Amino acid sequence: MQLCDMERKILDKMVSWKSAASRKPLLIRGARQVGKTWAMQTFGRENYERVVYVNFEKDKLLQDLFQNDFNIERILLALQIQSGVAPEPGNTLIIFDEIQEAKGALTSLKYFYENAPEYHIIGAGSLLGVTLSKNSFPVGKVEFLELYPMSFSEFLMAVNEHELLKLISAHDWGLIKTFRSKFVLRLKQYYFVGGMPEAVNSFAKENDFGKVRRIQTDIQKAYELDFSKHAPNEIVPRLRQLWNSIPGQLARENKKFIYGLIKEGARAREYESALSWLEGYGLVHRIYRVTKPGIPLKSYEDLKAFKIYTSDVGMLCTLSGLNEKVILEGNRLFSEYKGALTEQFVLQQFISDFGINPHYWSNENSTSEVDFLIESDNQIYPVEVKAEENLQAKSLALFHKKYDPVKSVRISLSDFREEDWLVNIPLFAFQELIKILN
Repeated sequence: MQLCDMERKILDKMVSWKSAASRKPLLIRGARQVGKTWAMQTFGRENYERVVYVNFEKDKLLQDLFQNDFNIERILLALQIQSGVAPEPGNTLIIFDEIQEAKGALTSLKYFYENAPEYHIIGAGSLLGVTLSKNSFPVGKVEFLELYPMSFSEFLMAVNEHELLKLISAHDWGLIKTFRSKFVLRLKQYYFVGGMPEAVNSFAKENDFGKVRRIQTDIQKAYELDFSKHAPNEIVPRLRQLWNSIPGQLARENKKFIYGLIKEGARAREYESALSWLEGYGLVHRIYRVTKPGIPLKSYEDLKAFKIYTSDVGMLCTLSGLNEKVILEGNRLFSEYKGALTEQFVLQQFISDFGINPHYWSNENSTSEVDFLIESDNQIYPVEVKAEENLQAKSLALFHKKYDPVKSVRISLSDFREEDWLVNIPLFAFQELIKILN
């Protein structure tokens, strides 16, 4: 996949990793096709004199490299022979791609850290999350970075809308209101295109929604091939059933995940392994209900009640079979599937922009629900998502009255507005949420 000059926020984090005095080998986790290989190679090209790149899925000769021992000199010699590049301390980046495909490669990072910390090593793999969940790993010997599909701000950079981004960053709500139609158009495009780099790259170059959908469909097929190739045989049918049930689950008014909607009579114990596998693979996010907004939220999780979202809004559109014509039909796209696409968008930005895994709240009889709860600066903030410009937020008002948070948040298509108890932030300016709250 040849990408145009994209800007990814993870590159700045990788630069910080390089300059850290206590640098450890780095592992990048993320689903297939989110841009891990591109990020590693771009970072190496821009920040090192030399790059040693090994893909253990393709380089079969090196899959047994770590079987006998973890002698660093022997490993470095093998890398030089295979890549044609002699690794040198400090000025060479060593990349282990699809690291889970070479038995012992993950363990070797411990020995690089302990015996040869002068070498800069990054590893990645699309099944890395699944692999790590099954194997013990030396604590404290590596660092981790997560890579997700491109956020809306990264999408705006890819389609050369840097000036729109500047308006958002400056909180110039007057000018933002003036150019509101441009923001809404780009947001609608992002809902359909999503954040998979190949799809974004294609759209930035050709503005062809049909081609974008074909790319997304190919990625979807690659996911399903991975189910058959890498998942335990006994859970593969359940993986497919669960994965394909997500649009129907989110199309309900109450989006709490119901196993019985996968197939009649389905039980949690039958599908928990499949769900955990999809989480490890990076394809789904599980958002738990909390019984009360206490700190930390995790202490108040109701483990039997949760919602499931996909990793990318564009892939959810693909999974749903949503037609590109909906982009032309006013703002209908924002309310499709009972607002599920908009909740998916907000959840995705929480994770990619802020590294926040939110929760949600509902009362005991589920008559009131707040879409997301987050912790920031030792405070709990309720966040209600409104797909359209209907500004009624009865559940949010009830929650605020009951628990009296410092501020309640509504994310909608309406313009920025701040009141005593409530701040309304436009959907397309969501990336400024934490700055506004603080």
